[in-house]
Amino acid sequence: MEFTIRAATLEDCKDISRMILELAEYEKVSDQVKIAKRDLEQDGFSKNPFFHGIIAEVPEHLKSKEGEKKEIGILIQYSSWINNPIKNNLLWWKGIGKALMSKVSQLGLAAGCTQLNFTVLDWNKSSLDFYLKQGCWDVTSDLGYHCMRCEGDALEHLAQGGL
Repeated sequence: MEFTIRAATLEDCKDISRMILELAEYEKVSDQVKIAKRDLEQDGFSKNPFFHGIIAEVPEHLKSKEGEKKEIGILIQYSSWINNPIKNNLLWWKGIGKALMSKVSQLGLAAGCTQLNFTVLDWNKSSLDFYLKQGCWDVTSDLGYHCMRCEGDALEHLAQGGL
C-alpha cells in the first residue's frame, strides 16, 4: 500500500479527533475519551504545544471521490482520555503502524531520547506479539513497573501538597 508520513498540521485536527475516537472504540474505552477538534488545535498548535504528531496518509489518486483526506494512521502522545492519562495512539494497517513507530523512533533518537515507552492493553495479544517481535520488552512483567494514575480528588489533593 502506498502512503506517506508527515508532520500533523492544524488542518488535521478534525481527522485526528476522529481517529482517537475510533481507537477508543476499538479498545472498548470510548466512555473514557473526551476530545474536541478545538482542544487539539489549541493544545497541539499553540506557541507551546502539548503534543506533536505524525500522520500516515494515502496519495491523491487513492483518496475518495469526495476528495476527502484518507489519513490512515496517527502517532501522538496526548491526553485525550478523560482525566488525562497519557496515551500513545497507534492505528495499524498494512505496515503503516510499523512505519509510524519507525518515524517516531527516528525523531526521538534525533532529539536525544534513549527509550520509547507506550501502553498496550493486556487483551491485545496481536499488538503485544508485534512489539516483542520488534525487540521491545514488557517492563511490567520484567521489571515489575506499573502504570499509575492519579485523578480527580486525589489529583487535587496531591496538587495542594497533601501527601
